[in-house]
Amino acid sequence: MFSGTATPKMDAKGRIFLPAKFREAMKEGLVITRGQDRALDVRTKADFDVFTEKFAQASQTDGRIRAYGRMLFALASEQIPDAQGRITITPELRKYAELEGEVVVIGLYNRLEIWQPAKWEAYTDMQEPSYSDIQEEILPGF
Repeated sequence: MFSGTATPKMDAKGRIFLPAKFREAMKEGLVITRGQDRALDVRTKADFDVFTEKFAQASQTDGRIRAYGRMLFALASEQIPDAQGRITITPELRKYAELEGEVVVIGLYNRLEIWQPAKWEAYTDMQEPSYSDIQEEILPGF
């Protein structure tokens, strides 16, 4: 399970250090792709394979599914972190998420998300008012 927040700096080549607590799970490989809300989605290779299998079973005659697949897979970047625990965010993914300099990496259960700091701050500010209310709706009794 991934949880927590880190704010690594991205270098000129688009590399960031994965937070140390996430490196072990990602050492066998990972996939970075377009996520939701202009964030990047980072999954272990194994988790992305499961996700891909579910996608492959979806009806490819549905135009929404084809469009989603094109957006998801077109920019997907499969990687193995280097010896220092760095990953490289491709120029296309940096453009999509508007990343430069410092980034925000959040753990989100089975994956990581990488955000542009101002976008992350705006997102959390927007979500905070409904955070308490929605818990009972999506996790009754918890």
